[in-house]
Amino acid sequence: MQSFRRFDRPTTLAIVLIVVAFMLATFDVRSAGAGVGTTMREGAQTLFSPLQDVASAVTRPVVGFIDALSDIASLRDENDALRSENEDLKRQIDEFDSVQSELEQLMEINDLEAPQDLPTVTARIASAGSSSFDHVRYINKGADDGISMGDAVIDEQGLIGRIDLVLDDRARVRLILDPNVEVAVLDQSTSQAGMVRGDNENDLVLRMFSAEEPAREGSVVVTAGSRFPAGIRVGTITRTAADDAGFGLDTRVKPAVSFSRLDFVKVIVGYSPLDAPSIEREVNGEEPAGPNPDGANDEGVEPSSDADASVPGEEESG
Repeated sequence: MQSFRRFDRPTTLAIVLIVVAFMLATFDVRSAGAGVGTTMREGAQTLFSPLQDVASAVTRPVVGFIDALSDIASLRDENDALRSENEDLKRQIDEFDSVQSELEQLMEINDLEAPQDLPTVTARIASAGSSSFDHVRYINKGADDGISMGDAVIDEQGLIGRIDLVLDDRARVRLILDPNVEVAVLDQSTSQAGMVRGDNENDLVLRMFSAEEPAREGSVVVTAGSRFPAGIRVGTITRTAADDAGFGLDTRVKPAVSFSRLDFVKVIVGYSPLDAPSIEREVNGEEPAGPNPDGANDEGVEPSSDADASVPGEEESG
């Protein structure tokens, strides 16, 4: 076989020149009188247009993916900003609701009138006792505001307790849930007198020593007007009971006050229990007497061991 001869350099150059001349002649015919530069530009576009289409088809998804990532990052930042703004708005709404609730409570307590038009001092609960068995609350008013030992404390629901410790700008309230606090009461349905006291539970024990009629469930009991001003709502009888062969009756009373939700209260000042008849002794079948010589407090109970304790966070004054 005859082997192919390799083209030498002159032959190759001649072939290239012939091809270029052919292309230029073709461009001149297609251009129909257009300039050489324009013709070459259009020719180049014609030659490279398929390559551009292929490159565009390859790069378009990549560019779209990169744009999508950029949009996702932007949306994430926008969502974070909106979430933060939403939390701020919720916090502002909660603060507004809290202020509105306090305002409504304050308006209710200010509209509350004490029995016998007695003067009152509006105070706010500052803190509770150290344990659930310590039935006391501390208020932000004291002797400087006219509050004194034994003053009754009420809210719009009813009787809360009495003042048993007074400082210049603070005071302590002992709740009627405390077993050491006794309150003379009347059953509004029968006008029968009795005594209620706490028993370290969420309700009160009612004792009537001379009951001609049963104490019926749902009847309201109010203060009888001895150590506390008369007519203050104390609670509602939760169980019907009758006198047991002349030995009196015992039943239970649900307090009118929700002690877990105390906020604003009123302290009745200017009321002296010495001006009221001794209903407690009348309930017990005793003759009224003067002040207790044994040093018992206004409720007929020995002073509690913590009566001289200081308000938490405050030094006892004077």
